[in-house]
Amino acid sequence: MLIYLQQNMQPGSIKCMIVDDEALDRLYLSALIAEKPQLHVTGIFENALDALHAIKVQSPDLLFLDVSMPGNSGIELLKSVRASVPMAIFITSFQDFALDGFELSALDYILKPLTEKRFNQTIKRVEEYWEMLQKSTAYDILIDQEMLTIKQGHDKLRLPISDVIYIEALSDYTKFHTGSHSYITLGTLSNILEKLPPNWFYRIHRSYAVAAKKVTQIQKGQLYCGNIILPIGKTYKHTLYHLTEN
Repeated sequence: MLIYLQQNMQPGSIKCMIVDDEALDRLYLSALIAEKPQLHVTGIFENALDALHAIKVQSPDLLFLDVSMPGNSGIELLKSVRASVPMAIFITSFQDFALDGFELSALDYILKPLTEKRFNQTIKRVEEYWEMLQKSTAYDILIDQEMLTIKQGHDKLRLPISDVIYIEALSDYTKFHTGSHSYITLGTLSNILEKLPPNWFYRIHRSYAVAAKKVTQIQKGQLYCGNIILPIGKTYKHTLYHLTEN
């Protein structure tokens, strides 16, 4: 077991732990985290068993998990603590467990080797989700005919569904993107899509659904809505047939 405690934790910092059996990967991830003042490492572990005890004692906000480790896997560890840990990110060499990770509401699933650019992308998602969790007022949405009524705190917004270009999943929340603004509401992407008018939006990725009429180009595993570029997940390639029909 390895434990590394950072001193002088800043108010509002995100407490995180690293669980990975590869020493070099732990070291590199620790160095990247050290560049983010909003993150505070409370523990670094080389196996899930030691991490499980520390998680129960320290209640971290965020876990960085490998999948394959001696003893219990990162998937098994997250299953046992998911109710008490609001955020988790998998960083692994095994792509076959991505579905398991997302079914546990992991914020991201990153394939090694981890790069600084990819790390910065996922930390942006962490910051957005953390900000949502800190707000005391609820998010809500009402879908009625061709309008969305979105509640964000004390504010309510009426948004035409036709203004939405794409929808992004953020664990238990969903973000609607228009050309100039984005709006967050409570609810998973799957549940939101079930309530939207049929054939308007198509799932193209675990994290994205796109408005069919906004698609301008599809090529090389990417989808374009004007200057917006979205990835196409391997398991969602069948969606392209419907999009090219529009």
